[in-house]
Amino acid sequence: MIVPRLARGCQAVVRWWKSRRIIVRILIGLLLTVGVLGAAFWVWLTSDLPSIGALQAGLALPSIRIFDRHGTLLYEILPPEQGRNTPIALEDIPRQCVNAVIATEDANFYAHPGVDPIGIIRALWINILGGEVLAGGSTITQQVARLTLLNPRGLPERTFKRKLQEAVLALRLETAYSKDQVLEIYLNQSYFGSLAYGIEAAARTYFGKSAPELSVSECTLLAGLLQAPALYDPLVNPQAAAARQAVVARLMTENGYLTPVQAETILRDPLNYAAVPFPIEAPHFVMSVWAQLEQSYPDALYRDGLDVVTTLDLDWQHAAEQTTRSQLARLNDPENPDRPPADANNAALVALDPRTGEVLALLGSPDYFDKSISGAVNAALALRQPGSALKPFTYAAAFNPARPDAWSPATVVLDVATAFTTRKGELYTPANYGFAEHGPVSARVALASSLNIPAVMALQTVGVRTMVDLSARAGMTSLAGNTDLDLAVTLGGGEVRLLDLVSAYAVFPRGGTPVSPTLIQSVTVRGGQVLYQWQPPEAGVNLIDPRVAWLITDILADNDARSLGFGAQSLLNIGRPAASKTGTTTDFRDNWVVGYTPSLVVGVWVGNADNRPMVNATGITGAAPIWHHFMREVLNGVPEEPFGAPPADLLSIEVCTLSGLLPSPICPQTRREWFIPGTEPTSVDASWHLLEIDSRTRQLADASTPDDAVTTELFVVLPAEAERWARGAGLNLLPPEFAGAIESADNTKNLAALRVIAPNPGAVFQVSASMPRVNQRLRLEAAAPTDVALVRLLLNGEIVSEFDHGPFAVFWELEPGSYEIVAQAVGADGTITVSDPINFRVLDVGERP
Repeated sequence: MIVPRLARGCQAVVRWWKSRRIIVRILIGLLLTVGVLGAAFWVWLTSDLPSIGALQAGLALPSIRIFDRHGTLLYEILPPEQGRNTPIALEDIPRQCVNAVIATEDANFYAHPGVDPIGIIRALWINILGGEVLAGGSTITQQVARLTLLNPRGLPERTFKRKLQEAVLALRLETAYSKDQVLEIYLNQSYFGSLAYGIEAAARTYFGKSAPELSVSECTLLAGLLQAPALYDPLVNPQAAAARQAVVARLMTENGYLTPVQAETILRDPLNYAAVPFPIEAPHFVMSVWAQLEQSYPDALYRDGLDVVTTLDLDWQHAAEQTTRSQLARLNDPENPDRPPADANNAALVALDPRTGEVLALLGSPDYFDKSISGAVNAALALRQPGSALKPFTYAAAFNPARPDAWSPATVVLDVATAFTTRKGELYTPANYGFAEHGPVSARVALASSLNIPAVMALQTVGVRTMVDLSARAGMTSLAGNTDLDLAVTLGGGEVRLLDLVSAYAVFPRGGTPVSPTLIQSVTVRGGQVLYQWQPPEAGVNLIDPRVAWLITDILADNDARSLGFGAQSLLNIGRPAASKTGTTTDFRDNWVVGYTPSLVVGVWVGNADNRPMVNATGITGAAPIWHHFMREVLNGVPEEPFGAPPADLLSIEVCTLSGLLPSPICPQTRREWFIPGTEPTSVDASWHLLEIDSRTRQLADASTPDDAVTTELFVVLPAEAERWARGAGLNLLPPEFAGAIESADNTKNLAALRVIAPNPGAVFQVSASMPRVNQRLRLEAAAPTDVALVRLLLNGEIVSEFDHGPFAVFWELEPGSYEIVAQAVGADGTITVSDPINFRVLDVGERP
């Protein structure tokens, strides 16, 4: 029994040994396979890795040349030793600048060996919480590897392999260089925007000082630029730069470099931007081109020599610079006997070809390097209030024939003091420049002469959102995101960029189709490879009815129509067909002119970069001279271009000027006007009335009046709201007692519909104990049809006054309280009609509304 058992045991041992050998062989095979694959992977990953010794060669940037449209060099970005890159020692860089960069870019810089898994997780967490990219995942060492070793070799970016190679090179760098050496390379080689490489060039570019002189506030702003220089450029988008600076201050606080109080103090510290001169043409234009290149070709910028042909005409740019400087000198001339200095120190100009969208000139300030005017700030891309320059888009919306109540250029509106109720329920009472009123005016005159009250009436008709959406789709996208816009937007209550405004105006000479501005014609690698070639835009879809676009141009080019506001010999005339529109903010902080011919749109802004108000500088006195002289200079020798003929289906109809209706035989003034079919008038004017008067009694002539005492007089009937203006203008208003002698047409009755016209709805008044109550009175007034026998004004249900003829107005002594006023009309047959109520309040001085 023992032998068989022993035999079986031996057999089991043999089987176990054989199975173990199989397992061992499998394990060895697996190890060999992993080793081979690992070696292959390592070869794949590192075969094209540059040597750490190549770092110094990678510090130099290849030359990038930017040309104007004719091949004239605007700027060449040279290697650091020749260009805008001045390396400085780490110990010369302010410690808080270093801390700001570490806190923002790599909080664990001094703790990791070149790669920081914890930092990657931290960056992901910060970005998820913030809903945007607030911190980067790559370490500073990885970024140095990318800047100096990978990009110069032309290896592909933004791939898994590239990120692994960054990590490998970062580990190698930290074995060859100390932490401080890596940090010094990073701070001297990183791109800070505006063609500045390294912190020394950035300090001089943005603040006109050396890096050792930077304040903590300036350090936090520069550190914020590293992640996205084009996005956070303070010279183009100061709001975004300020928001990014706040993020940097918060990260510094979280990492112990600042206390919360210090962070708040830093963010309140004003930043004064400046620039140190260097050889460059059209600097703001070049910076804008560079920002586009950085976004579109980030790899090539650090790897290839590029030749970039732009749309700019350098001769036009020089004309813009010279014209702007000359006009600002005239505006601020203390020896000018005609006016005091305007304190207008900055200006911007954009010229664009509406047929293609090509930007032919872009001037961001008269002197990029003038610190006293913050010349480095690009006013052509800054958000500013455009004043009345937005009015053409309001009228374009009102003229839209798809609207059931579409206006025409002949539509008459009352340019008299009018209170409007905003969407917030607040009263808004716009006024014209100089507080002038002009009574009934046509939409043509109102737009051409830039009258404010009619523009607000037009906006109230179409709605704020309709006008804002139209403007945004034309190119002024900054308006679309502003939810606070109200009726004041048509007078410049929003903010736009000059470049956007100019490109939006191109919709009119283009017959209603929008166009996007373009700065670059081609981008070519020095070896000949074309990266980009601009193509002319396709026709596109009409944003505005072509007939409406033609009408807006016809109005803006109508010198007779704008004479009411600007005179017949204004600088808006350039000796050839041109349409133009001014804009002035109420406090003189901004003034504008945008105007165009069929092939050129030019916009000009004048103001101060710090938003300081000017002294009585308007669009016509500040911006118009620049626009006028620039247009004449660049178009000198260019054949005159008339605007196109009116679209075939527009109607030319004679109208009575006062009403915009078909003229009666006695209408004293008529004009021909253009109409889109469906908007033309169908009724005859009934504003004018010719009556026979007894010259002895000044009453209506009757059968007893001798022939030699009969005179014929022309009277006018106007809405009650315009009667005070009419009396001041010397118009011969129809006396109330003559109302029965005229045959009231429907339109005349509508003018006098029963309503309360004073006070304004929702108005709030105050009484003062320091003044006699008899001197504190409020005018209550109603309008009523001419065929009523009696009109009453009732205040809180009590009769205040009765009238058997107009004007239906009385002065009421103010008493604190809340009131409802209505007008009540009694017809000849005893029928009583009541108007809609108007509510207002009277408060004691010091009482809160």
